[in-house]
Amino acid sequence: MIAVTELYCSRSRPNGAQPADIPPFTVSRKPVVVWNATRTCNLNCSHCYSDARPRACPGELTTAEACAMIEDLAQFGVPALLLAGGEPLMRADLLELIAYARDRGLRLVLLTNGTLVTAAVAARLKRSGVGYVDISLKGFNPARDRFRGELGAQEAALAGIRNCAEVGQRVGIRVTLRKQNHQDLDAIFDFLEREKIGRVCFHHVVYAGRGNNPRGDDLSHPETRQALDLILRRADDLHRRGLNVEVFTGDNHVDGVYLYLKSARRDPVHAAQVYRTLARRGGGRYGAGVGIGNIDAQGNVHPDQFWSHHTLGNIRRRPFSQIWTDLSDPLMRGLRNPLPLLKGKCAKCLWKPVCGGSLRVRAEKVYGDPWMHDPACYLSQHEVSRETSGHAGTLEEDVLLEERAA
Repeated sequence: MIAVTELYCSRSRPNGAQPADIPPFTVSRKPVVVWNATRTCNLNCSHCYSDARPRACPGELTTAEACAMIEDLAQFGVPALLLAGGEPLMRADLLELIAYARDRGLRLVLLTNGTLVTAAVAARLKRSGVGYVDISLKGFNPARDRFRGELGAQEAALAGIRNCAEVGQRVGIRVTLRKQNHQDLDAIFDFLEREKIGRVCFHHVVYAGRGNNPRGDDLSHPETRQALDLILRRADDLHRRGLNVEVFTGDNHVDGVYLYLKSARRDPVHAAQVYRTLARRGGGRYGAGVGIGNIDAQGNVHPDQFWSHHTLGNIRRRPFSQIWTDLSDPLMRGLRNPLPLLKGKCAKCLWKPVCGGSLRVRAEKVYGDPWMHDPACYLSQHEVSRETSGHAGTLEEDVLLEERAA
């Protein structure tokens, strides 16, 4: 994810603080794991990434199998477990499993559609030790319910957000940018401010599940740039006024480059620090297959939640820790060192150290080749050339030297 508030807005902090610096990531880092706890969902969203439906799905992990998985993840040292679905709250033993994971020191995040988060459920989540509840919104037009397949789902999700806030459960929203909702961005920011919601992440479309429609309802490149301009402007405005809202974008590391280019126009010194921070975080270099992994409801392991069509193994036969460290799979080997494999627009791009090629799964879906350029890259040919910035090449060399020294 791209931390917009931290990177773009920090120049306006009264004390002049810079973006947080972190050590370089490496391919030996342990992944955040997204577990699709169930494929069952009470909604039937037209673009669901996991193709979840409102019916029971056979073959899902039992409570005992899920506990064994959690034990392995804790011993392996994963930094966080994200509980997703389907709708994870449809799983009857979810709170039991949350308690089991919490007792083993795992940091927990719940990814939910929010419609089942009643006041009582919100209180139980708070007591159970869930660190963060991430609720999906489609926008602020009443017509959004037709994309969820359930009348009143939008209002129920909004109630879920408020229920979490009322009991002190940390909560935020995620929005996937689409042609049907990008005009709602101002309304979303107004909602964040009005309801005092502390976090939002705007995701780009990834072609998976029932959303496997390359470029179907995705934003055009000009529309993406317009959306990013609005997000940056509204995030900066919130930050200038001292309102504590964390703004992120997700699933397109090109946003980091775009943010850097915008920063360079107004504050080159600050932009240089932004570049170094982004390069250390590595973008797509440390995404699928490295910094994030996925276990589906039946125990199949994937490079991330969007690679459900590529299975690395099953935890019923081998623990996740063994599957993840086995590099006999060609795709996994490539994901651990993708930059030399990149083709097309990505191959000669100036910004590879920052973007890392973004999402390989989008390239595979559109071109049938995971090493082609990400079709969601909205930078112009001029912007990806070395003519764009006279000092970016020097910054790249500085970052490489610092990484080698570390």
